[in-house]
Amino acid sequence: MTEGLGLRRVRLILGNSMGGMHAWVWGVTHPGFADALVPMASQPTAMASRNWLMRRMIVDGIRNDPAYMGGDYATQPAMARFVGVFYGIGTNGGTLAWQKNAPTTEAANRILENRMAAPFRADANDYVYQWDASRDYDPSARLDRITSHVLVINAADDERNPPETGVLEDALKRIPNAKLLLIPASPETTGHGTTGNARFYARDLGEWLATVPRRGG
Repeated sequence: MTEGLGLRRVRLILGNSMGGMHAWVWGVTHPGFADALVPMASQPTAMASRNWLMRRMIVDGIRNDPAYMGGDYATQPAMARFVGVFYGIGTNGGTLAWQKNAPTTEAANRILENRMAAPFRADANDYVYQWDASRDYDPSARLDRITSHVLVINAADDERNPPETGVLEDALKRIPNAKLLLIPASPETTGHGTTGNARFYARDLGEWLATVPRRGG
């Protein structure tokens, strides 16, 4: 950013899910680089609990598939598709939205069959690398380095970052100018996927960003 683009400061770093994790890492690694940080669908805490348990199942599920052949496969191992669909259903979609969209066994079966029939375009080795790379994510020890104004946008029904644990609120107490926008759960929200729809937060984000001071340099 500084050497290639010549940027000494940016107005905003915003990211969703893994992008939100990157926003947290930017904040603690380069504390003076952004006026504002908006990490979404993420927490500045260790990769743990259900979030890591399910990611570990993706990695182990693919590696333990005999067709994986230690990563030297000729065709994509079938387990890659299976664990991807499993993780997507288990950690995304929202409880109320799932009840709305799959209120019967037949409806649920149709959704599952459609997902399993969809083309799997990922590469198993890449897939393993992507999920395994998050194992050591944990910016919590350096949160006091953050000098940017921070707006965390999470969803109340986020399966990967459940607000009821209280770990996010505890972390935000260590950041001077931090605020949480928690989107209420509803049949229209989609759990971890909620923040992929800007209608749930665009107005609040715009109003908040207008209050963030611009720093020179």
